[in-house]
Amino acid sequence: MMKPGRLEEGDASKIPVPAGSNKGISVMDLILRLVGVTGTLGAAIAMGTNEQTLPFFTRFVRFDAQYDDFRSFRLFVVVNAIVCAYFVLTIPLSIVHIMRSVARGTRILLIILDTVMLALLTAGASAAASIVYLAHNGNSSTNWLPVCQQYGDFCQGASGSLIGSFGAIVVFILVILLGAVALSRQSKLRL
Repeated sequence: MMKPGRLEEGDASKIPVPAGSNKGISVMDLILRLVGVTGTLGAAIAMGTNEQTLPFFTRFVRFDAQYDDFRSFRLFVVVNAIVCAYFVLTIPLSIVHIMRSVARGTRILLIILDTVMLALLTAGASAAASIVYLAHNGNSSTNWLPVCQQYGDFCQGASGSLIGSFGAIVVFILVILLGAVALSRQSKLRL
């Protein structure tokens, strides 16, 4: 036990952290995981149901744009579904961390798996974002015209689904940082 007195510079790290201080971090982790579920589920549903049909001269000839016409969009939907399932499966571990704030092994496992899922989600969202960018702006050097002039609703749906996915990426970054803070507080308790 430390003697009460004046702290000198550099002694602040020697102040013991109360044992229940990780409960707030664990509650925040649970809330962020629930936000991640809604973001990835919303992104997968929005992209998976995204389609637009344009009539051409007659009612018999139509041009159709669907998410599964693009492999990047298919990857996006699959990745968001996987990450959503991962978030749902990790919610019980987050609840365990609220009840037992000194759980160390599961926090390390979650940080590792969260990092893997962050990389997977970033890859899927970036692939879809590149196609959405080309659809909006085209590429003059390869003579690709912007298709969003004709398929405006399709492009808006694709852009909107990217918002949920990139929001989940931010959630993952915050969850990983919170897990690291909780682990560092546990190591201070053991010293």
